[in-house]
This record gives sequence, C-alpha cells and structure tokens, in this order.
Amino acid sequence: MPNSRVWLDVDLTAIAKNFKVIRNAVKPCELMVVLKANAYGLGMLPIAEHLVSLGATRFGVAELKEALALKKRFPKLPVQILSGLLEQEVDECVRHKIICPISSPTMARWISRAAVRQKRKAKVHFKVDTGMGRLGFPHLQAAAQIAAALKLPGLVAEGILSHFSSANNPQDGKNREQLSNFRAVLDELNAKGFEFPLVHMANSDAIHNLPEALSAPFNLARTGVNLYGVFDLEGTHAYLLKPTLTLQTKLLSRRLLQAGHTIGYGCTHTLSRDTWVGTVPAGYADGIPLAASNAGHVLIRGQSCPVIGRVSMDYITVDLTPCPQAREGDLVTVVGRSGKSKISIEDWARIKQTHPYEIICALGPRVERGYKG
Repeated sequence: MPNSRVWLDVDLTAIAKNFKVIRNAVKPCELMVVLKANAYGLGMLPIAEHLVSLGATRFGVAELKEALALKKRFPKLPVQILSGLLEQEVDECVRHKIICPISSPTMARWISRAAVRQKRKAKVHFKVDTGMGRLGFPHLQAAAQIAAALKLPGLVAEGILSHFSSANNPQDGKNREQLSNFRAVLDELNAKGFEFPLVHMANSDAIHNLPEALSAPFNLARTGVNLYGVFDLEGTHAYLLKPTLTLQTKLLSRRLLQAGHTIGYGCTHTLSRDTWVGTVPAGYADGIPLAASNAGHVLIRGQSCPVIGRVSMDYITVDLTPCPQAREGDLVTVVGRSGKSKISIEDWARIKQTHPYEIICALGPRVERGYKG
C-alpha cells in the first residue's frame, strides 16, 4: 500500500509497448528518449532503467543535473543536453563526457576552451533556430556561424538539430517553412564540406504529424511525453499508444450538508438541496488544477462525482449524489480508470485550457510515485 495520501502508479508494461510502437514508427531513424524535468515529473531513473532494458540507446535532457544523474547510472550511453548551457555548467559537462549543445558562437567558445583546458574532445550538437525564436543559430546566419565554430579546437560535431514550433498542427505552414530553412542550412554547410553524423528535428508531435522529419536527411527522432500515452490536444494521433498513469487517493470524509450550505474558499458553490458531500485529500499541491473548481470530477466506485467549490491546496470537495454508497476510505481516481469510466490527463488539460505536459509536470513532490510491471 502507498505511504502517501495521494499516489501515482506508472505502468511500465504500457510504457514498454509505447516505446516499441514509437521506435518502429520512426524507423529507419534512431530514437532518442527525452527524460527532461525528471521524466516530466514521473521519475527519471526508474523509467530510464526500464527503457534501457528494452533497448533505449540515447537520452536527452534539459540541464546538467539531469544529465549527471543519467551519466552516473549509465556511463556508456550517450546523454545529451538538448538546448543550452550556462557558462558555469560547461566544465562539468565536458568532464563527464555529456554531449553538449551549441546554440551560439559564445557557447561554442566556452565549450572549446573547456575541452582544451581538460585536454579532451567534447562531442557537440549544433542547434539551428529555424523559426522557434528561443535558442539556436538564426537560420540565415547559421551556416557561416557554425562553420566558424567548427574551426575551434576541441569540438567533435556529432550532430545538428532544430525544433518545431507548431508540430502539433500538421496544417500549419510554419512547419514546412522550418523544414525548408533547416534543409537550406544543411545544404550550405555541406557545400562548405561539413557533414554531421546525426541530423534531427522531429519531436513527439512531429512523429505523428510530420513524416517529412523522419526521412533523409534526418536520421534521429526525439520522443518524450508520448511514451506515457499522453498526446497534444491538437493534431493527428497516428499511432495507438496506451495510457500509463493512474493518480489516486482515498475519500477522507462523507457528510450530509443542508441546502444553502456554502462550499470552499470564496463560497463559490451553494448547495441547492441536502447533499452528501465528500472531502478528498488532494488539491493543487498534488497537481489538481485550480481550474477544476466547480468544473472537474473524480471517480468513486466507477461513478463520476463532480468537484464542487474551489480546489484548495490540500483538498477538494465532491458531490456524492452519483455514488450514494460511497464511504470513507473508498478509492478515489483522479486520473485513470474506475469501472467503465475513465479520466485522462487530456481531460484535465481541457478543463485548465492548457497543454497535457503542464498537467503531468504539475504533479506535486508529495505525490508518491510507484511503478508496476
């Protein structure tokens, strides 16, 4: 039994099936597993261990601390920081043979100096900004700036990448524009005599929506949140993936409150009739969106019980009318299946009018993570 009031079960068997589906979908591209933000808050090392047992060969992360943890556990596997480095992170990144990103001439000089100082070679991937506007060599200057950076000592150019801004919408013309911009940079670099063993642009959304990013010159694809059976609310779901997450707690209290009684902070709900009201020990500190106030629902004994009143840090209150047999200690499903009913991460994202990634990453640290399968 979990030791916490709220617990998250991660189904490793379902993750394995999703991994195999995605790996087959991107062939002949190699697949990089992105485990940034502690695997989107789900637990980086347990998931990484499982994926390595399934044949995962390369990991991507967002920052140095994540990379060091993976490199310590899997010293022989390529671990790559995807976007950028702060100057104070460079020495350690080079020392531990982490694949470094280069997204500016300044970053190239930092990494070169560290490699020379340490008398070693640093593997790097150059990032091209083809229209995202966040990090990378601006595509119109990229070929010249990357060619100059490649003359610096100590650098081994393993790869080159870019990132889509709108891959969740296959009809958005920005996708083709970015592909064209990236190909133009590659052509210009090739004309200068520079080639890269790894070329990548496809993320989870692009794997579903943009098959052009899975064929030459591309030979690597990146997958993150799709491993957990979570999709963007827009775009095509080209491959059948299994849900992997179940978030649960227990019913703490069941009380009969009279008509006219108000519920929660701000008294945003007033009972129109005598009602059995349940209190559930999970709130926004555990990842339930504040937007679920008077809008979301949970499952108790397979029945959908509406959230009434405002979501607070530690609790929500629910109308037990659909489940009159509910009792204290009953299992409450916040995400997952109960009987014939289910609630998905995407359902919560629609209520909050946000991206499913945010819902997963918002699961609080006091939520106990467990792994099945």
